This record gives sequence, structure tokens and C-alpha cells, in this order.
Amino acid sequence: MQETGFQTQENHLTSPLQTIVSSVYTNSESGGVHSYILDALFELCPRLGPESRVLDVGCGNGSVAAEVAKTGCRLVGIDMSESGIRFARQICPAARFEVLPANADLLDNLGEKPFDVVYSLEVIEHLYDVASFLKGCFAATRSGGIFICSTPYHGYAKNLLLALLDGWDRHHSSGYAGEHIQFFSRQTLSRVLQEAGFRHLRFRGAGRAPFLWKSMLMSGVALQSPIDSTS
Repeated sequence: MQETGFQTQENHLTSPLQTIVSSVYTNSESGGVHSYILDALFELCPRLGPESRVLDVGCGNGSVAAEVAKTGCRLVGIDMSESGIRFARQICPAARFEVLPANADLLDNLGEKPFDVVYSLEVIEHLYDVASFLKGCFAATRSGGIFICSTPYHGYAKNLLLALLDGWDRHHSSGYAGEHIQFFSRQTLSRVLQEAGFRHLRFRGAGRAPFLWKSMLMSGVALQSPIDSTS
């Protein structure tokens, strides 16, 4: 769900609690959010190469996938937006893109084995059923593989500044379909990733000064015998 050149439209039911509002994309350009997220993404998965199998969950128009594919990895992208997938196939023909939701049936629907790296950028904040989404992402990540999730950052300093500048109501506005309905802090994002089965969590802030970050990225390792560790 790349936030560039689109208008929200159709609803898609992907689980009993999950309705995805897909996006209509009008171009294949990269959104402003990616200018500050890409570096952190590559920092959290620095060893991508021809032997790596990577899944982009919520790939949108493929603008990020196209950058990741330059590492030579084998990349698959999924999104519920048909227009986004059309653009993704045009700008990154070497990768595979499909209109599919992230749920427990994802690998069966793709006909793929679990991936070395799964990432999802600025998607989770749009979802009602976070648990089923992360269950699908966990199932798609091989044992010992890495999952990376980004979402807008919330923390004490940023929240306080929003309140002091009278921006709290506007920040949490959800007046139309497809706006943010989940608001995560580092602690709450850590909790839902751990509940999904990811361990050895790593955190990176992205955009703006520390503790006023626009977004945060968190990676976790998919382990069958979890040992909690954060850094």
C-alpha cells in the first residue's frame, strides 16, 4: 500500500475481520515516505543478493520492490490493488507480482515456499485484523528468516508535541476509507510482532530527528523455539 499517486476505492474481505481498502494507482512513482524508509530497510536486511528470496507484502505500485530487486534477489510482491500490480509488473518485470491478501493461505495461493526476507512498509496501520495479517507474514517467513515491518512512529515526545501544537485530532482523523486506524508505539509494535512469533527484534527510526521520527521499522526473526531479545 504505497502512498503515492492513488485514490482509495474497493473493499476486499480477506479474513472474517479483515477488510482491505485497495488503492487505485495513477503512476509508478515512489512516494515521499520511501525516501527515508529505504535506507533503514536495507540496514535491517543488508545481505540481499541472488540467493535471497524476498516477499513484499503490500507492494503497491512496485516502487520499493524495484529498488530491492536491484540487489539481484528473487522478489515476489503482493497487493490488493489491481492497478498497483499492473504498474509493478511494468517497472519491475524481473519480479513476480500478484493480487493477493496476506493471510494464512498466502504461500498456498502463491505456490511458493517460505521466503528468506518478508517486508511490509506502511501497511499495518490500515488494517483492522492485525493478528491475521501478521499470521500470514509469519507463515510466509522461513524459520530463521527475517520479517520487517514499518509504520508511522508514535512515542511520548512526538505525541506531546502533537498535542501542544493542537494537531492531535487532525493526526487521528479517519474521515474516509483507507486512512490510518492503528497507531503504534515501539512497545505496542514489539508486542504484536512477538505475539505473531517473531523474536530478536531490532528497531530503527526513520525521518526527522530522533524520537520525532515519521516512521519506525522493526525486524524480527521467525523462530520455532522463540527466545526473546530486543535491541
